[in-house]
Amino acid sequence: MKNEFECGPIRPPSEAMSILLRVTRNCPWNRCAFCMTYKDRKFSRRSVEEVKNDIDAMRALADSLLDASSALGLNGAMSEEVVEKVISPHNGPNHLSRQMAFWLHYGLKTAFLQDADSLVMKTGDLCEILVYFRQKFPSLERITTYARASTVAKKSLEDLRRLREAGLTRLHIGMESGCDTVLGMIKKGVTAAEQIDAGRKAVLAGFDLSEYYMPGLGGREHSRENALETARVINSVNPTFVRLRSTVPLPGSPLHVLMEEGSWTPLTEDEKVKEIRLFLEHLEGISSTVLSDHMMNLLEDVEGVLPGDRNAMIELVDRYLGMGEEDRESFIVGRRLGRFRYLSDYHHDA
Repeated sequence: MKNEFECGPIRPPSEAMSILLRVTRNCPWNRCAFCMTYKDRKFSRRSVEEVKNDIDAMRALADSLLDASSALGLNGAMSEEVVEKVISPHNGPNHLSRQMAFWLHYGLKTAFLQDADSLVMKTGDLCEILVYFRQKFPSLERITTYARASTVAKKSLEDLRRLREAGLTRLHIGMESGCDTVLGMIKKGVTAAEQIDAGRKAVLAGFDLSEYYMPGLGGREHSRENALETARVINSVNPTFVRLRSTVPLPGSPLHVLMEEGSWTPLTEDEKVKEIRLFLEHLEGISSTVLSDHMMNLLEDVEGVLPGDRNAMIELVDRYLGMGEEDRESFIVGRRLGRFRYLSDYHHDA
């Protein structure tokens, strides 16, 4: 049997070093107006046996790489020489050997279950996979996954706790907005009330919870409501993390069509920053960590732990908004070209 395993198309930036284990294929909803990731791809659940076979293949490939490293006197360290020694038809496509070497380099400490909504699986099946995964990879300290709020809301608290006890540690939920008008417009298939219910249940079950907010998703027409209503939902949940994901209408997406029709007006970079400021202003009574960990966010250095860091985050936003128009435009261009990562990288004479 070849040591082959499936990998899905995406994972959160925070899971860049994580083993990727595909338990479902694509998205069971697949109607969100802003998303093109799974368009025209059929959703399916993988069987427990299929996923276990992938785990076995991963373990065998990892062991082959570790054996090769030891034979070369590298004591488990990964190198191109190690990978070349392992590459063979038996070990599947070359990219899988390189992928596993990358994961080994980072210690096999974290894993991410793909694709868009792993909790749509039967709880018993997913628990069986989690237990087996941890048995085969005992070094794992964290296992995370994407989950739709509607799916989490439908799970009983008992089922969520079973998953937590089986080894699932963190849920990434794409809330996107807490405004029902915006949620309806983008066909998210969930209400603000369901977002609150799902988030609270996830926290109560013991999960770390990452909630994603998309500044600009309401367009110019609903920017204020998008900020205020999303802050209200976040305040009601108190997730572990709040992650910012600035809205970019992708060509071919339904959101892009709405823009072309004139019913949705995209925000400028400055307007998105102002929406973020309004959002931050109205976060209260929570202890979440705010992160702007994505390349599409203009101000990646907006981050901190609430409530103590809120003023510092707002001050950073104000520092940008207080720059002259020419400097703001220069920073935007430099940021999009990759010249700047943080606002602190920019100087007037840059």
